[in-house]
This record gives sequence, C-alpha cells and structure tokens, in this order.
Amino acid sequence: MISRTISLAPSRLALATVLGIAVTASPAMAQDATPPQATAPVEDDLHNRQADDQGNIIVSASGLKELDVLAGTSVLEARDIQRDGVNGQIGDLLTKLPGVSATSFAPGSSRPVLRGQQGERVRVLVDGVGTADVSNTSVDHATTIEPITVERIEVLRGPAVLLYGSQAIGGAVNVIDKRIPVRMPEENFHLDAIGGIDSASNMRTGAASLDVGIGSSLVFHVDGSWRQSDDIEIGGFQVADALRADLLADAAEEEAEGELDEAAELREAAGQRGTVPNSAAESWTINAGLGLILGESTFGASIGYYDSNYGVPTRPGAGHHPAEEGEGEAAGEEEGEELVTIGLEQWRADFKGDIYLGEGAFERLKLRVGYSDYTHTEFEGDEIGTTFDSTSVEARAELVQNAEGTLRGSTGLQYTHRDFFAVGAEAYVAPNLTDQVAIFTLQEFGTGPFQIEAAARAEFTKVKAQTLGIENDYDTVSGALGFVYEGLEGVRMGINGSRVERAPSAEELFSNGPHIATQAFEIGDPNLDTETAWGLEAYARGSLGAGTFSLAVFKQWFGNYIFLEETGAEEDDLPVFQYLQQDADFFGVEAELSYPVIDADGFRLLTDLRASYIEAELADGTAVPRIPPLSLLGALEAQTGAFDVRGEVQWFAEQDRVTTFETPTDSFTLVNALVAWRPLADNQNVTVQLAADNIFDVNGRRHASFTKDFVPLLGRNFRASVRLSF
Repeated sequence: MISRTISLAPSRLALATVLGIAVTASPAMAQDATPPQATAPVEDDLHNRQADDQGNIIVSASGLKELDVLAGTSVLEARDIQRDGVNGQIGDLLTKLPGVSATSFAPGSSRPVLRGQQGERVRVLVDGVGTADVSNTSVDHATTIEPITVERIEVLRGPAVLLYGSQAIGGAVNVIDKRIPVRMPEENFHLDAIGGIDSASNMRTGAASLDVGIGSSLVFHVDGSWRQSDDIEIGGFQVADALRADLLADAAEEEAEGELDEAAELREAAGQRGTVPNSAAESWTINAGLGLILGESTFGASIGYYDSNYGVPTRPGAGHHPAEEGEGEAAGEEEGEELVTIGLEQWRADFKGDIYLGEGAFERLKLRVGYSDYTHTEFEGDEIGTTFDSTSVEARAELVQNAEGTLRGSTGLQYTHRDFFAVGAEAYVAPNLTDQVAIFTLQEFGTGPFQIEAAARAEFTKVKAQTLGIENDYDTVSGALGFVYEGLEGVRMGINGSRVERAPSAEELFSNGPHIATQAFEIGDPNLDTETAWGLEAYARGSLGAGTFSLAVFKQWFGNYIFLEETGAEEDDLPVFQYLQQDADFFGVEAELSYPVIDADGFRLLTDLRASYIEAELADGTAVPRIPPLSLLGALEAQTGAFDVRGEVQWFAEQDRVTTFETPTDSFTLVNALVAWRPLADNQNVTVQLAADNIFDVNGRRHASFTKDFVPLLGRNFRASVRLSF
C-alpha cells in the first residue's frame, strides 16, 4: 500500500454519491438484436453507420444527435466489432475507418490516432465521460476498454467534439457498452455471448452479458470477459531494416574489439524473426448494474473492474553501449535489460440519469457521473519499477431543448477532477491534481435548405504539482460555426470553422525523469502556454444513387503546438526528450463510398472504398512526428440472407516525411477475407465467422507507433468467432 497525504475528498464524495444511488452495470452486446427484417442483407452495414428513415446519421452522444457540426462520424455496431475487434485494444479495432490510425505500442496497448492526433488531443469516452485511465499520458499505457464487450463505438471527428473537452481537439471515440440498462428487455432475460480464437497470437477470448427484467421497471445487468494471448507471430524480422543495420554495425565494432559475446547478442537481436518477444497479454473484466425505467425517464448506476497484464517489447540493443576505452571488463560484464511488463487494474462506478421534462423549452435533463480508482504498475523482471495511481471523477449535466421550432440544441456543465500520484525508480511525473470546470452549448438554427450550427465551450483549468510548489491556472474559450446546405436531394454539405484552446496537461508540464517503457528521459515545461487551433472543414455526405458517400477536407492552424522533441542529450543511458512549443499546420482528406453493384433477388454485391490522407508540418519546416501516411481500402462484399463473404485490400503508403529522430516507414499492403454465417433465419444476431487477415504474411509497420521499428503488425492470422444473442 502506497502512503499518501494528498486530499481525496472530492473523489470520495463522488464515489459515495454514485454508489449511494444504486449498484452497477456493464456492456450488453446484444441489445443490437433487431427484428430479422431490419438486419436483412440489404442493410448497409459496410458503411458502419446508423441511420433513420431519412438517412440522417444518428449519434447517441448526448447533445450531438443529428447535428452536422460533427461532419465526420463513424458508427461501429456489434457485428462490425466481431469482424475486426476480437483481437487487441480499441485502437487497432478502428484502423479501417477513414482518418483513423493507432498507436500500436504493443498488443496490450493501442490507442486511437484521429486525423494525425493522439495522446492528449484524443478523448476516449465511455458513454460520454472519460475512461479515467492514464492511456492519454503515454503510449505504453493501455485503455481500460474491452472491445468484445462493447455494443457500439462512435468515432467523432470535427469541431463539435469540443463539447467533450478541449482534449478532444483531434477527435473523440465514444464507447457505448450498456453497463447501465436504459430499456426493459422484451424477454424475461436477454443473453449475449461471444467467443473467439486466432492463430498469430494463440489468442483465446470470451465474453457474456445478461439482462434480467425485475418487475415492470427495473433491469439488472451483469457481464464479464476474459482474453489471453501469447507472443505475437510476425511476417519477417522483428526490427526494421535501418535498426538491423545499426545493430549489425555495432556487432562488427564489438567483434573488432574482441567482445565476442556482446557481438553475438547484437547479431541475435538483429536476426530475431517470426515472433516479438515479451508481447503476450492477458485481461479480464466484470461489471454489474441496475437500470430504472420510469416512462420516458431512466436512471441507473453501475460498477465494474478491469484487470490487464501485458508485456512491453524492448527495443533490441537499447541497453547496449559500446565500451569506452579503459572500461573493458566492467562494460562487458553488464547484464542484459530486464523484461518490462505492466499490470493495471481499475475500479469504476457510473451513474446515469435521463429525465423527461415535458413539452416546455427543455425536453430532457441528462446527468452523467463517472468515478475511477486506477492503479498501474511497471515491473522490471520480478521487481516493481514504478507504480502510477490515479483517482478521478467526471460529471456532466445537460439540458436538451425541445426540437420544435427553428432552434435546436443543448447546453450543459462539466466537472473533472484527477488526482495523480507515481512512486518508484521511474516516477517521471510529479504528483499532481487537475481540476476543470466547463460550460458548453451546441445549437442548430433553421429548417430549410440552409442551416446554421454553432458550438461553444469555456473551460477553467487548474493544474497543481504539490511537491514542486507549482500551480497553473488556464482559462480557455473554444467555438465553432457551421453552415449547412440541403438543396440536393439526399445530400448534405457544409463548411465549419472553429477555434479551440487546450490547456497543457500535467504530463506536459511536470515530467522530469526516465521512463523505462518508452526508453526515453522525458522533461516537461511548467511554463508552457495554452495551445490554440484554428480549423476549417468542408464536407459532403449522403446518397449517391443506391449507394452512400462521405467526403471531408480539413485544415488546422495550431499556435503553440505542444510536442516531444529529442534534444540529442542523454540521461540515465536514455535519450532526452523535451516538451516544446511551436506553430504547426495540419491538412487532411477523408473519403468513403459504399455502392451496391448488384442488389436483386435476395443477393447484394457491395463495393466499399475508403481513403485517408494527412500531412503536418511545424513552423520551422520539419515534420510533425508520427503522422500516418496515405492509406486506401477497397473491398467487395457479397451478402445473402445467411452468408456474407468479404474480401478487402488495405494499402499504406511509404512515410518518408519524418522528423530528425524518426525513421521512414515502408509501404505495405494487407489482404484480408472473411465469411460470416447466420445459421438461424429468425435470429440474425447469431453469427459464426471465419477470417484470414494479412493473407500474404506481410511485415507491416504503423508509422504512428512509437515502437514501429521493433513491433510490427501481426503476420498471417486465421480467426474464428461466434456471437450469440437470445
């Protein structure tokens, strides 16, 4: 037990409030169970969107329903998650969507990258409030979300996501997991289950959820999951060509100096192929909750536990330093680096209220509270290296206006508190408290072909490092204005302008020490200024004959953009990286087209085309680090009542626009195929799936990844899964 003197009163008060209202809930994967006719093969599930009868995108994120300030929105449902999400973390699940990549640090840790932004500029939410883990602070920290227990995922891009905080300046991923039931099951109970295996990591996984109606208005929910995988198999050498050349050159130097054992170790590291050592992972979750349905109002609470243990692959040769003259035997006797693993756990409690207010000015009052107690330990071999502890609470209250008339929207308040503490040899961030209060609004005006949309948010942030005696206050104001035109049948097009301000995070301000997992000595700057971004986005989306399309072009001009830069110095045998600020420009294009080539007699053949392009440059002309390259995806899918057969090709261009401490990334192509079988004509939510990923065993590397030079993507992988919903 870590001794602490930091006050936790706000968090304890929040926990008492949440737990005093009810007990817990968790993801019900199969509330996506819809009548057989609604899931017939004519449904456009390739487009990964929900739509109403008029074809408008429906997004459940509170306050954002049908408002086109969103511009870029993708929705993945349970069947889509089964296709690509039985493996890995949520970041890797989303990488086929336009504008989305992943940090892919390790199989046990991967976070979404949206429009080239990651970390503090992308929020990962659970039904509108943050995950409350520390995955935003470093790429080796996992998100506390189990994809196979998720009912739906909404990827939000564009200026409206500022409603969820300036930390969503790049976008947000909103996970709907049904911990808190919001509707009565039609049956006495509703059961969902999913199980899967794969070949490239020897993954075994399973999850189940149960909803039981109690009386006429109370629903009890419980779910759990388990996943285990071994070291991953890859399609070639573990290390990239440039790193292999460095290791072999070091080996030749050691051999020339008579250090034969050192030379052999370096050559072994350079020759490692077929697997990535220390990449195994295991996790399990359990959640429970209660929902109270009273007419058009709902209330509920949940509690859940997440546990994960995963390896952090070591950069080959990272602990090697050629002996200086005179060091001789001492240098040669250095022991190899200990394997680094991470064990994390999170207790989470949530409350949700949706209160119908009648037909006055406001239709609904939405309340949301999330509390988290998170602990994360980095082990070096069997020894504890560093322990990170974070206790946080986030609360939102939102008034939704009645949609009658020409003005529609919502207005709300948000409060966030985080108490962060680290102890150990690599406690590189000083203990700190972050408190933020915000007020926000989103409004839409007009009913004709022309509409105006506006969003605004004011934040008041205090970041305090107790042991350093530093307290920084930031007052930020953000806003967006959009114009929409609907003069063409079935098509909506518009243009959005935005200005967003973001306060620096505690990690950007107060880091100062070695971080063994990322092999860097990180130094923050407590004098960092507020980061700003002006944005402009044009988009069009809707129907194109029998198909659908979406196109967005955006540009962002950052002032005081915060980034990590290698200084060239070395501390504790690690390269020193320092947080700096400089202006930066981002430009990007996202496109998506789904079109039925054949649609007749119960058979449908769909084409699915997607493209993403991002470029980013600092004011001094150098590249912003870890920007994903151009990517293209093309697929054909044949759908019948009982079977879907899909083949797809995903191509990633070379990325040679790199900063000084990066290496270029080669282009690569992934070829995938799957067959989905629905054996029950009266229950389309029972699905058996067989899939083959990376059929040609390509050794692909994701440029957005901090570890791309020694953690490639999975090689050829055969997957099997079964999803049940009764």
